[in-house]
Amino acid sequence: MPQAPVRRALLSVSDKTGLVALATRLQAAGVELLSTGGSRRTLEEAGLAVRDVADYTGYPEMMGGRVKTLHPRVHGGVLCRRDDPADLAAAQEHGVELIDLVVVNLYPFAATVARPGVTAAEAIEQIDIGGPSMIRSAAKNHAYVGVVTEAAQYDEVARQVEQGGLSDELRRDLAAAAFKHTAAYDAMIAAYFATLTSGVESTPNDIRLPPSLSVTLDQVATLRYGENPHQQAALYARADAPASAVVRGQQLHGKELSYNNWLDLDAAWSAAKLLPTPGVAVLKHNNPCGAATAATVGEATRLAWEGDPVSAFGSILGFNTPVDAAAAECLAEPGKFVEAIAAPSFTPEAIEILTTKPKWRNNVRLVQIGAGVPTAAGEGLVLRAIDGGYLAQTPDDEPDEPEAWECVTQTKPTPQLRAELRFAWSACRAVKSNAIVLARGGALVGVGAGQMSRVDSVEIAIRKAGDRVRGAVLASDAFFPFDDSVLAAHEAGVAAVIQPGGSMRDAEVIDACNRCGMPMLFTGRRHFRH
Repeated sequence: MPQAPVRRALLSVSDKTGLVALATRLQAAGVELLSTGGSRRTLEEAGLAVRDVADYTGYPEMMGGRVKTLHPRVHGGVLCRRDDPADLAAAQEHGVELIDLVVVNLYPFAATVARPGVTAAEAIEQIDIGGPSMIRSAAKNHAYVGVVTEAAQYDEVARQVEQGGLSDELRRDLAAAAFKHTAAYDAMIAAYFATLTSGVESTPNDIRLPPSLSVTLDQVATLRYGENPHQQAALYARADAPASAVVRGQQLHGKELSYNNWLDLDAAWSAAKLLPTPGVAVLKHNNPCGAATAATVGEATRLAWEGDPVSAFGSILGFNTPVDAAAAECLAEPGKFVEAIAAPSFTPEAIEILTTKPKWRNNVRLVQIGAGVPTAAGEGLVLRAIDGGYLAQTPDDEPDEPEAWECVTQTKPTPQLRAELRFAWSACRAVKSNAIVLARGGALVGVGAGQMSRVDSVEIAIRKAGDRVRGAVLASDAFFPFDDSVLAAHEAGVAAVIQPGGSMRDAEVIDACNRCGMPMLFTGRRHFRH
């Protein structure tokens, strides 16, 4: 395989992880080292012989380091085509020395703008200019030059240099990674500027929904297959995804997560975050089949599982508080089976129980979701693919305002019923439309999800609840178009209803509740989840 020898390398990195080890191997292989600023100082402190780029170009670094590698002797040395007589003659005439390897990573723009309170001026200073220019020059001329943008590439590059030069295949792969690197960097900068107001005419929607949208994703893992075995699948993460994102979750135990596992983990984590603390959500096929809050996380786990024990078998759970020994003991009881658990943390006792006690101990995935600040406005859009494009919307993650809810019936809910309605409304937000939930005692007792008619969802929820429907409260994610649903709920023994309101037939629905003596709250906000 053809090789391109490396006689001279330029190293200029912001993240200096692994830099000294790489430079040491390069120098031992006879490579001359050029470097700038902090990179040069780091290498010199390690005892390596380094030539300052400023000495090479004859121009000092200036303007606070903004100008240091933007020079014809640098870019000429990178861009010169080794088999072009005219290029070689120009290099000789102007004292341009050939640079065969460029090792560059960029200013930490993403980390800077993620910092709370960062100013626009601070962000702008972290926009790298010389770095992307060198990367693009080297990537364009990858037929002769290697370009390194990640520490993970260092070992293979050093190994091939030690063996005589960089292969065509490696140089091509490095160039592809380099263009991806600069594209992601520019996309982050573009996204940040979309969040900046440009004048008094700007509105929040201008910030959250920019006229163009760049999305850069890094592959985290390849998956065995997608929703079905004949579909290929992989997991990707946004470069700026915070530690609190599910995609950044740390798997503590269990076999590899599947495509469907990731979908359900995301739904379980989202559902748990909506619940009062401590809260537990039990998910099956992207829908809660149980959810509960209680005085302890162990009791909440028991109540959530009892919401629908048949459906809960093989479920994925989300916790909004640490999983403790009591919760783990509950899940490890005979007859139960758990696929995965997402939680902010697990106590050592809980991990011991879950990984040693139940029959499924070797396979259950325990995923710890870190704490962190949500992504800034403009970056947290929810994207859904459609044929040829994407739909984008802001997430439905704002808290509800119970003090703004209106009781529209003659009968008013008691404080206890109002608390139950508040829990039911929180749980209903995680259920697919048309969504109906029945709750009692701080736990779901019946769920109707994803039906084409709302009354079907009501009937399913009532059937799931069985005898527990008597005294339960009902929440609906959107308005009732007719009074049939509330009449069916009353006949089954439902004590109170909460819904957004807004139907043309609201008066009929309210009248039906008044005839039944059943209190009903209007929230004024719906929570469709398609």
